[in-house]
Amino acid sequence: MHIEILKEGGVTAPKGFRANGLHCGIRKNKEKKDFMLIVSDVPCDAAAVYTQNLVCGAPVTVTRENLKNGKAQAVICNSGIANTCNADGIEKAEAMCALVAQYTGIPAGDVVVASTGVIGQPIDLAPMQNGMQALVDGLSEHGSAAAAEAIMTTDTVKKEIAVRVALSGGKVCTLGAIAKGSGMIHPNMATMLSFITTDANIAPEMLKAALNWCVHRSYNMLSVDGDTSTNDTVAVLANGLCGNARIETQNDDYAAFCRALFKVCNYMVRMLAKDGEGATKLVLCEVQNAPDEETARVLAKSVIRSPLVKTAMFGSDANWGRVLCALGYAGVRVDVHKIDVRFSSAKGEICVCTDGAGVDFSEEKAKGILSEDAITILVDLKAGEAEATAYGCDLTYDYVKINGDYRT
Repeated sequence: MHIEILKEGGVTAPKGFRANGLHCGIRKNKEKKDFMLIVSDVPCDAAAVYTQNLVCGAPVTVTRENLKNGKAQAVICNSGIANTCNADGIEKAEAMCALVAQYTGIPAGDVVVASTGVIGQPIDLAPMQNGMQALVDGLSEHGSAAAAEAIMTTDTVKKEIAVRVALSGGKVCTLGAIAKGSGMIHPNMATMLSFITTDANIAPEMLKAALNWCVHRSYNMLSVDGDTSTNDTVAVLANGLCGNARIETQNDDYAAFCRALFKVCNYMVRMLAKDGEGATKLVLCEVQNAPDEETARVLAKSVIRSPLVKTAMFGSDANWGRVLCALGYAGVRVDVHKIDVRFSSAKGEICVCTDGAGVDFSEEKAKGILSEDAITILVDLKAGEAEATAYGCDLTYDYVKINGDYRT
């Protein structure tokens, strides 16, 4: 089953989607876009997953209500202010949906609304009202990059991808996505914000099942700093314009769609991890030969979120004891006397621990391996055949600098 990665297109690569992003004045820096819109030419089946943080952004509450019927046709989002912990937050989020209805004719109840930025600051609708006409006028089949830029906060690069996969009957389905996230990332259902579009014809319950399966193995395996955001949302809209037979069961087309969706999610997660606040390295932890997938997932994420492991990776220090420590407090049963640990990168691979004990290894070679900008920590439990991968980054001085004056 071949999945083709497209070099460009993002959320506007699938048929029938347009997008735009611009600076409307929410953010002081006029060089930074802060307002974006994605629309489909026709109504879509839709699904989403959200933060489980009890301190929940008003847009999450409104979107959850809007998607109860499994339908949507547009996504509107601002950056700069999170619209969280505000007395009038729900009212403001609903007003953003109403703006979409006023300027596009799409019903307000068919809008996914999102916000990202500083928590607890009031959100002013005036800039969005003033910029809405230009935002709609600029909607384009080539507008994904502008939309991706408009949802960035402390991100240093925009994040987008598109893929194609063949379905039955000679139909080719396209999926596209944009995402943002750099800090306050330790997902528990989603990551900060990610919007996915597809021209596949798929029933909402199957779309939800596919999204849940993919998120569990991608976004929920990501950790930058251990903080679960208040506004986490991953939403997918499917408009059916590729013309495939509607996917209503877990058939071959469903399997192909799931693989393509996972490809999108996995690519986004790697980009999000690599662009962690202050990060210099992408760090993966692969747990192999576990008794079951859930055990592998818990252990991999425990390693990737450990501040001591993250700082060791920053310093290119092969401090494998920190890896074992993180495995030991993960809360799952594991025979620590069977564990092997290896470090791997483009410069090679080195074994640093066998059967839970250190082995002789070249510190110079290990430092060279860990000096690369992409590192994998390989953990072999020798207890089964299951595996899982978690995604993260190193912890640097710049993370503290960025978050020490985030509001100012």
